[in-house]
Amino acid sequence: MDEPEAMLVIPHRQLSPDALTGLIEEFVTRDGTDSGYTRGSLDESVAMVRRQLDVGQAVIVFDNRTQTCNIVPAETIKTTNQS
Repeated sequence: MDEPEAMLVIPHRQLSPDALTGLIEEFVTRDGTDSGYTRGSLDESVAMVRRQLDVGQAVIVFDNRTQTCNIVPAETIKTTNQS
């Protein structure tokens, strides 16, 4: 069973512009994942993820157990928190 504090949502506007861009770039170019953002250029993919963060369709999460960040659909977090 997941602990409530195991996953923290990090408001993307609290990250510096450089940190946010770096996180998004790492996410869209990550090996071994099919993020669905590989069809366009890196700039197009970063802009798409940034728009999703801006409108609340995606969120940044930090996993305390693995000490890693990820970008996930916002509905994933809402569903998990309601369980």
